[in-house]
Amino acid sequence: MTARVTTPFDARTTAAQVVAGVDLTGRRAIVTGASSGIGVETARALATAGAEVTLAVRDVAAGEKAAADITATTGGRRVRVAALDLTDRASIAAFVAAWAGPLDILVANAGVMASPETRTAEGWELQFATNHLGHFALTTGLHPALAAAGHARVVVVSSVGHINGEVLFEDVNFEHRPYDAWAAYSQSKTANILFAVEAARRWAADGISVNALNPGRIAGTNLARYIGEPTNAPASFEPGQSTGVSVKDIEQGAATSVLLAASPLVDGVTGKYFEDCQEAEPHEPGVRRGVAAHALDPDKAARLWRLSLDLLAAAGRPSS
Repeated sequence: MTARVTTPFDARTTAAQVVAGVDLTGRRAIVTGASSGIGVETARALATAGAEVTLAVRDVAAGEKAAADITATTGGRRVRVAALDLTDRASIAAFVAAWAGPLDILVANAGVMASPETRTAEGWELQFATNHLGHFALTTGLHPALAAAGHARVVVVSSVGHINGEVLFEDVNFEHRPYDAWAAYSQSKTANILFAVEAARRWAADGISVNALNPGRIAGTNLARYIGEPTNAPASFEPGQSTGVSVKDIEQGAATSVLLAASPLVDGVTGKYFEDCQEAEPHEPGVRRGVAAHALDPDKAARLWRLSLDLLAAAGRPSS
């Protein structure tokens, strides 16, 4: 068994502290959902280190405002905005087609949590479609650009919520059972980790590192818009779990994403799940942290990859 990856950072570390002294000059990065929350702070830290950063956002006006703020606070001039709706296959295809040249860093940050029952045009459940399938289509579409960069990094924002549920392969879209917002969320966050596991295996020869993370409980983000602040999540959010977990601010919440995207401390690390800037320990019942065994299962990761290709192919995108 390989040694657990640790760093000098912890839960209180900010994104700016992680990236201090890191030089990303000449690197190109994409951060999805970067018009607010930890997406903005992730993009800000990468820009501070000298990267050219693209904010991939659904609301372009909000993205432009975020880009202007990042430019003003970092002095950087290489921050751009591009439209991306992860629930719209045409939007994803257009984004991929418009990207030219290598891509060094892709942060799959955008997400939705505990939304009311909603379906995309294809009939896909919204949380699975947004948090997993949209990012799957985007990342696989950008694979040639990532491979061209050499030593590219893909960072997938998951959640401790993954410990509450596996991917329900026989009914991922809640077509044959009552919809449960938290079960759907847990499924999508497990899918994020399984994607990292399988992409890491498939793309190792291309020098692409793929890791997932739990950013922690964070106050003041749009993710909690359906439930209020994270401290107000209902008991069903983490049934049986300890609630004695401190809430991070947004700068702290972005730190683990930035670590995996930019820090030399994790060079060559791939297929892992991190929290509080460390590789997570195995989850133990009754403790609201760690990584569940079901989220690292290589057979389930390969099955999810095949299912994702099948869903996209059935909706009109040729599998590859």
